[in-house]
Amino acid sequence: MKRLTQAQARRIALGAQGFGDAKPKGAPDVRSFRRALGRMSILQLDSVNVVCRSHFLPMFARLGAYDRDRLDRWLWESGENAEYLAHEASITTMDLHRHLRFRMRSPRWKSGAEFEKEEQRYLAAVLDEIGREGPLSVSDLSDPGERTGPWWGYSKGKMALEWLYVTGRLAIHKRTKTFLTVYDLPERVIDPKVLDLPDLDDDRVFKDLLVLGAKSHGVGTATDLADYFRLKMPVARPLLTQLVADGELEPVEVVGWDKPGYLHPEAVRPRGIRARTLLSPFDPVVWFRPRAERLFDFHYRIEIYVPEPKRVYGYYVLPFLLGDELVGRVDIKADHKAGRLLARGVFHEEGVDRTAVAPELAQALTELADFLDLEEVEVGRRGNLAEEVRKRV
Repeated sequence: MKRLTQAQARRIALGAQGFGDAKPKGAPDVRSFRRALGRMSILQLDSVNVVCRSHFLPMFARLGAYDRDRLDRWLWESGENAEYLAHEASITTMDLHRHLRFRMRSPRWKSGAEFEKEEQRYLAAVLDEIGREGPLSVSDLSDPGERTGPWWGYSKGKMALEWLYVTGRLAIHKRTKTFLTVYDLPERVIDPKVLDLPDLDDDRVFKDLLVLGAKSHGVGTATDLADYFRLKMPVARPLLTQLVADGELEPVEVVGWDKPGYLHPEAVRPRGIRARTLLSPFDPVVWFRPRAERLFDFHYRIEIYVPEPKRVYGYYVLPFLLGDELVGRVDIKADHKAGRLLARGVFHEEGVDRTAVAPELAQALTELADFLDLEEVEVGRRGNLAEEVRKRV
């Protein structure tokens, strides 16, 4: 069995995610977006807009500054991609639609199933209306209903649209600039060549998704690979054994890991990674927190839903990737009205050279501000690296 150091595993993982690729010499274009999504396989979506829409940040981390409207047009209007529940709500390439149908056939949403029993006529009416009128958001429905609870409660119309989407009877046509979801019939969104393909056997689907998770991770534990497409471990574990026996994955030992690793046969081993960027909490490098701790010795939790007095680092904290290490984190907010990027708390990790990290982090903040069309960076006083970074922006 091959043996990898933790540093080697980090470089393999970052290389698989596209951080070993050269950034485009000119403005990133569709080819750049295609390559980056090809590396990640999944671009996770989230409505959080503290800095910008979360799906903009993974592309920025890999490509540098680009036209955000151009990315959105390619994601939802090119016909190359589709949105579905790959790893939560996500964009994947169109050809993966076939592999995600198992979720449409057996959705794990009890409230949705109960809603269908109670509101069959209403669901049929919503589906019929979209069939007649074309793409619609919940506010476009003739009978959108009212919210059923506090701010997170769905209206009757939203519940219907989401359940029809989850079960594959609707697809997401696009997201508006305010991130409002617009739905349409699958045959008007999904490539007919893909939609007409017969369903795959579940075991083949799960094997393919585990291998694709391994390709996007480079190397990982069983839980890492299963989490990439949110597969259950009782399903994944025996299939990983088969994939090793078939030569589709290679077992490896990683120093410091208490679990076996799996290496994708095409994984490259970069001698070094030259990265300097802030990562979204929903970036594949850090979205599975146990993996981030295992690879980078980086304990990371998103604290949006933690009461303010109990927060350790802040409301919306982005890890700072420098080279092949996570060396710091920033509690950050974009104040578009004032034209400022607010670094409200700036922290370095224990044991790193703060004098080396500070100028690099200052540069990363400046680059992010430029990408967001903000005029300046304002560094607060909280954090063990705040003063050093403030001197350099």
